[in-house]
Amino acid sequence: MEAKNINRDDFEEIVVNIGRVTKVVKGGRRFRFTALVVVGDKKGTVGYGYGKAKEVPDAIKKALDDAFKNLVKINIKGTTIAHDIEHKYKASRIILRPASEGTGAIAGGAARPVIELAGIKDVIAKSIGSNNPNNLVRCTIEALTRIKG
Repeated sequence: MEAKNINRDDFEEIVVNIGRVTKVVKGGRRFRFTALVVVGDKKGTVGYGYGKAKEVPDAIKKALDDAFKNLVKINIKGTTIAHDIEHKYKASRIILRPASEGTGAIAGGAARPVIELAGIKDVIAKSIGSNNPNNLVRCTIEALTRIKG
């Protein structure tokens, strides 16, 4: 998606995961932080970003900038998706099934923010295998982009 016509005010963001990484040096421990952020406009556009820095707010800011570079468009049919889809990324696997109106987004873990920020209101999602947030977010976004509207 082109970066020119994006108004960041139209997007919501959710911080999915903040990790603390420790490097042991001669004088003790050095801490750094990682942040995984999902952004979406709830109208079919969603993206994710990953940032690393010495402080949490800096890591979140870097992740947000990365997320806006990785925006993708998703085909939504009404309030759900057009068809069943199963996708695998590394050790994470996700199964997405359309649901009737009023069911809600039945999803757990890191797949839920992606589905909500994409604007999908009724869907059933099941994650199998690794529930590593980084891999699960990427797996969910790749699965949603493969849906043919």
